[in-house]
Amino acid sequence: MNTPHAASPALLKSRRSFIQLGAASAAGLTLGFHLPVMAQKGAGSVSQEAVDINAWIRITPNNLVICEVARAEMGQGTSTSLPMMLAEELECNWADVRMEFASVSEHLARNKVYVTFATGGSRGTRDSQAVMRKAGAVAREMLKAAAAQEWGVPVADCVAKAGRISHRSSQRSLTYGVLAAKAAQQPVPTSVRLKAPSEWTLIGQPIPRLDIPAKVDGSAVFGIDVRLPGMLYAAIMQCPVFGGSPATVDDTAVKNRRGVKKVVTGPDFVAVVADNWWRAQQAVKALKVAWDYKGQDKLDDLAVFKLLEAGTQAARPLRQDGDFAKALAEVGAGKVVEAEYFVPYLSHFTLEPQNCTAQVTGDRVEVWAPTQNAEATLAVAAKTAGVPPQNVKVNRPYLGGGFGRRGGFQDFVRQSVQIAQALPGVPVKLLWTREEDMQHDFYRPAALYRQRAVLDAQGQLVAWEAKLASQSILAAIRPESLKNGQDFQAGESFHDMPYQVAHLDVRHGMCDINVPVGFWRSVFHSQNPFARECFLDEVLASAGKDPLQGRLDLLPADSRDRLVLQAVAKAAAWGRAPAKGRVRGLAVQDAYGSYAAAVVELSVSAQKVVTVHKVWVAVDPGQVANIDSAKAQIEGNVVYALSTMFLSEINVRDGRVQQANLGDYPLMQLRQVPQIIPILVPTGAEVWGGMGEPPYAPLTAAVANAIAKATGERLRRNPFSHAGYNLA
Repeated sequence: MNTPHAASPALLKSRRSFIQLGAASAAGLTLGFHLPVMAQKGAGSVSQEAVDINAWIRITPNNLVICEVARAEMGQGTSTSLPMMLAEELECNWADVRMEFASVSEHLARNKVYVTFATGGSRGTRDSQAVMRKAGAVAREMLKAAAAQEWGVPVADCVAKAGRISHRSSQRSLTYGVLAAKAAQQPVPTSVRLKAPSEWTLIGQPIPRLDIPAKVDGSAVFGIDVRLPGMLYAAIMQCPVFGGSPATVDDTAVKNRRGVKKVVTGPDFVAVVADNWWRAQQAVKALKVAWDYKGQDKLDDLAVFKLLEAGTQAARPLRQDGDFAKALAEVGAGKVVEAEYFVPYLSHFTLEPQNCTAQVTGDRVEVWAPTQNAEATLAVAAKTAGVPPQNVKVNRPYLGGGFGRRGGFQDFVRQSVQIAQALPGVPVKLLWTREEDMQHDFYRPAALYRQRAVLDAQGQLVAWEAKLASQSILAAIRPESLKNGQDFQAGESFHDMPYQVAHLDVRHGMCDINVPVGFWRSVFHSQNPFARECFLDEVLASAGKDPLQGRLDLLPADSRDRLVLQAVAKAAAWGRAPAKGRVRGLAVQDAYGSYAAAVVELSVSAQKVVTVHKVWVAVDPGQVANIDSAKAQIEGNVVYALSTMFLSEINVRDGRVQQANLGDYPLMQLRQVPQIIPILVPTGAEVWGGMGEPPYAPLTAAVANAIAKATGERLRRNPFSHAGYNLA
C-alpha cells in the first residue's frame, strides 16, 4: 500500500528495511544527508546498520529513481511536484522517476527523518521543496564521488546529466544504477550547491502528474478500495446530537441475520460488522438505539447566531492602529459606512466518505487509512489500541478528497481500531455512509462580522473597525497555538490586511458552540475575505471610487497584492466595458504565502438567475513547481467556491445537522462551470507559496461584488440563495 504508482511488480514491493541497508546496497541505494554507520554483530558475521537522516532516494540497477514522498496525495499533485524537486537537482531523466509514499514507521524510527507527514495549509510543496532539492543534490554529489573513485580522477572532472556520470576529458560514463552501490559508501557532503532558478529544467514546467495514469485506468488504490484476505466490513451509526453517546442498544433484530458477525458499541457510536458492507449497513439501521444527548439537543441556527452576536460584543483586540473611536467621533462632514456579514457552517463533502481498515492482532495494529497526516493516524491508532507507536503500521492509499477533513481529526481511525479490537486478528473495513459523513463532520465555522468605516470629507478611508465572532479551530486541536487566549488564525485577512488605514481596529470573539469545527479548504481565508473585500467595495462605492483603483490607492507601492491585482485586471481588461448585460467584480487576498486576485464576469436575470461567464484568477506563489498542477488548482478552487457560495450551508436543529446528502447539499453541475482563465505571475526568488487553497480566497467576494454592480443589492450572507440568487 505504500507504493500506489502503477509500475512494474518490482516497484510495487514495499520499501526494503532500512536496517538492511548495508547488505542491500548492491541492489539499490538509499541516500540521505547523514548516514552514521554502526557495527552490529549477528549470525557469525558483522553487518552494517545505516540510519539515514533524510532517506528520500532509491536507485535501482536499471536506473530507476524512486522518490519517497511523505506528503499525502489527494488530487493536488504533490506526489509529482516533490519528485520534480528531487529530480531537478539529481540530474536524472524524468521518465526514470517513480514515487512511493514514505513509511511513517521508518519516519519515527529514524528520529522523524521526513520532518512531517501533515498535508494541509497548502504546505505540501512549499514546506518540502528545500529538503527535496537538497536530497537530490546530495545524491548527485555522492554519485559523482563514486564515479571519480572508480576512474581515479578528480570529482571536479565528473559531470552528472540524464542519469549518468560522465568524465569530461575521456568521455567515459556510467549510469546511476551501476554506481549506486559504490555511491552508498561515499562520505555525505556537508554542503551542496543548489541550482539557481535560471538553471531549472523541470521546476516551473507543465509536467504530467505521476498519479494520473493509475487513476485513469483504475489501478490506483484509494482507502475505499482496500481488499484483504478474510476482511469483514463495518457500518456505523453515530449519535445524531454532537457529544452524545449510546445509552442502550437492542440488537435482537439483527444478531441472527445472515452475514452479521458482531455488534460493537463505542463511546459515541454503534457499529455492525458483517461479511459485506451492505449487510452491515442494513443491520445497523435496524438496531434499536437509545441515545444520551447530554442536554445538547436544543441547539439550533438561531441559538448559534445569538452566540455569535454575543461574541462580537465581547470581541478582544487582535490589532489596533491609531484610534478608531476618536476618528469616529470626529467624522464631521465625512461619512460612516456600516454592514454586517454572515457565513454558515460548511461540510467538507469529500467524494470518498470517511473510511479506514484496521487489523488488531495481539499487541500489533495495522491500518490502511486515506489520511492527510499518517503520523497522526499512527498516534491515534496506538493510543486507541493501547500499544507502543512502534507496534503500529500505517499503509497509505490515495485520498478521495481531503480539504482538511482527513488531517487533524482522526475520528474514523479511532473508530476503526475500536471495532477491529472486537474481532482480534481479523481485518475490518469501516466505511461511513454519505449521511454519516455529512452529519458528523468537523465543519467550517459559522462566523459573524460587524464592520464600520469612516470616510473623511474628501472620501478617503481613514478608519476601519471589524468585530469578528466564530468558534476557534485551534482551541480544539492546538490550544497551545492561541496567543493570550486569542485565536489570530480566526482573524486572518483582517488583522494582517495590507491596506493602509490610519485607524484600524480588529477584534475577535471566540465562541463556545456545541458544533465540531475543523480545518476546511483555505480555513478562515475561505470566509473572512468575503466580509473584508465586499465591505471594502461598499466603502469605495460610497466614496464614488472604482473598485480597482480604490484598492490600489490603499496598497503600498511594493505590495504583492498590488502586483497580482494589476495582473488580473490587465488579463480581464478591467478598464474596458464587458459585453452588454454583463458586469464584473473583483477582490484580492493573500493566503499561505501566495497572493491571489480574481475578476468575475457575470449576468443576472430579472428572476435573479446568475450566469457566471468568465472567471480570471491570478496567483503569485513566488515560485511555481508544476505549471499544469498549479492551473488545475485554480480551476478546482473556482468550482469549489462557486458551489459553496450559491448552494451550500449546514443547518442545525435540535442539536443535529439537517443536511444529509446531495439532495439538500447540492454541488454545481458541469454545465454551470464558467470559462476559467488561470494566470500565474510568480515573482520569483526563494519564495514558495501554496496553490491548493489561495485561489479560493478572493472568489466569493468577487462574485458578490459583481452581483452588487449588476443589481445594486449587497449580498452579505452565504449562500446567496438566501437572497434568491441561484446559478443558471
